[in-house]
Amino acid sequence: MRLRHAALAVLGLACTWAAASGLQVSPVTLTLQPSQNADGLWLSNTGDNVVHAQVRVYRWTQENGEEKLTPSRNILASPPMLELAEADRQLIRVIRTGAPPGGAGAVEDAYRLIIDELPVEDRTPKKGLRFVLRYSVPIFVEPAGAAPAAPQLTWSLRREGEHAVLDVANRGGTHAQLAALSFVDAAGRRTVVHDGLLGYVLPGAQMRWTLKSPVAAFATGGSMEAMLNGSTTQQSLPPIDRAR
Repeated sequence: MRLRHAALAVLGLACTWAAASGLQVSPVTLTLQPSQNADGLWLSNTGDNVVHAQVRVYRWTQENGEEKLTPSRNILASPPMLELAEADRQLIRVIRTGAPPGGAGAVEDAYRLIIDELPVEDRTPKKGLRFVLRYSVPIFVEPAGAAPAAPQLTWSLRREGEHAVLDVANRGGTHAQLAALSFVDAAGRRTVVHDGLLGYVLPGAQMRWTLKSPVAAFATGGSMEAMLNGSTTQQSLPPIDRAR
């Protein structure tokens, strides 16, 4: 299963709530320590209709700047199918079936827990549309032995047609969550590049994002400010090529 840039909003659903449905998930990310074989999260129904959901786990990698999800049995979710009555909630157990990553230079593993709300036949006429949700919850498994290195990011901006593209590579041993990006140019002018969650860069991977801000905003060079795993970071960037 490949997730292109247009599908990144689906990955971000784990960090938001949708008023169109009563299905909610908490917490929105899990990290398993090397000695920890299981953890859990809660699904709850705050709506006034019965909710049916399916839970699946995928190995999460990033290749050529794109997200890739592959079916995996290294992490299991129980129960895989559930029904939630009004005001009901259910604990989903997340179980590691094998050993954590190990060996010299081992980095964390990454998975995605995909929770799909299933459509339910409703014979009662109702106006409007009924939406079903997909939540995608990151799961990280830390390696055994020495703690993996923190994210070590390399940032670059380039022009691609009429758009600016941000490339971020991670040479560290843990993931980088990027959010709330702003660019401050050489004259001190600030441009909001992206509100909220931009995405993740996994260890040893490189991701790219096409930015909505005009190429001219980056013409003089400056610095990109962002939240990296919840803390503020700043990266200097040279001027972007404005040639057509």
